[in-house]
Amino acid sequence: MKINGRPTRTIWLNDDGRTVEVIDQTRLPFAYETLLLQNVEEAAIAIERMVVRGAPLIGATAAYGMALAMADEPSDANLEMASDRLMRTRPTAVNLRWAINRVKSELIDISPKDREASAYKLAARICNEDVEINASIGRNGLEIIKKAATNKPKNAPVNVLTHCNAGWLATVDWGTATSPIYMAHDEGIPVHVWVDETRPRNQGASLTAYELGHHGVPHTVIPDNTGGHLMQHGHVDLVITGTDRTTAAGDVCNKIGTYLKALAAKDNSVPFYVALPSPTIDFALFDGVKDIPIEQRTGDEVSKMTGITEDGSIQTVDIVAEGSPVANYAFDVTPARLVTGLITEAGICDASREGIATLFPDRAGMTD
Repeated sequence: MKINGRPTRTIWLNDDGRTVEVIDQTRLPFAYETLLLQNVEEAAIAIERMVVRGAPLIGATAAYGMALAMADEPSDANLEMASDRLMRTRPTAVNLRWAINRVKSELIDISPKDREASAYKLAARICNEDVEINASIGRNGLEIIKKAATNKPKNAPVNVLTHCNAGWLATVDWGTATSPIYMAHDEGIPVHVWVDETRPRNQGASLTAYELGHHGVPHTVIPDNTGGHLMQHGHVDLVITGTDRTTAAGDVCNKIGTYLKALAAKDNSVPFYVALPSPTIDFALFDGVKDIPIEQRTGDEVSKMTGITEDGSIQTVDIVAEGSPVANYAFDVTPARLVTGLITEAGICDASREGIATLFPDRAGMTD
């Protein structure tokens, strides 16, 4: 994907071959800045503070965090320490655990002197695999947009509603929910995106709108509670969201507010799709509402808002009455019965145990 016309990824190895560079997403959309990660603690903090965010990118960053730890000290004790530290950063996104365990399992059986080089190679491979997976998601999801386009008047855009940021900024490249949209746009299919602002962190307004704008995709930012109205009046052809963890039975955990969009879509017969790479499927869980831990973040994300002032400075201001308590649940769970289908790198399936097992028969029924 592009920023200012230049192909860009969200994470890459610096020229020194050791440190890792990432886009600082806390500064977007007002400033494009990058941050160097020099050790595992800096990688962990980048994940916790959402300098990097989105399940696939969290996993990629964690993989490089393990490599940074091995560059400092490739001992068994440091491998365990790095794993534990990174695992604590974000409890909901399953890609984090998947990436850490993948790196750890490969390194534990090789000599400490070889661990640094192996860890960096594996982290790079995880990043490249993510790009390929998301491209495949895009190709599969493109067929849904093409089908929707055949039911539209000539040159009328397919209106897609998305929630939060499941774009390339949430992955290494392409994105999940946005990958089919980018491919449709690049093929000349008229497409327009309704972009939920996505309170409290405004990832839709600040990130999704930013990346769609830089790629030239027509879009409109809307308040989170506008989607139902648009669906009632026939202004939404389909919904595509991402997910931070999906159970083996098809329950979908995503940014808070996704469940409400799914309910509105069901009531208005609007197809509701979820785009996800297979590492986001937790094959050990079957009941999302009961079993997926829901991260609760600081109340400051709700009570404060950051923006750019008339003089060009970036400032954070209070927006909640002093003394009012704040709750900040970061995710909710959309039951599988509300999901039209799951768009994966292996194809599109029903959001069900049987549907997922059809695409991933070798992993169905897995437990950790």
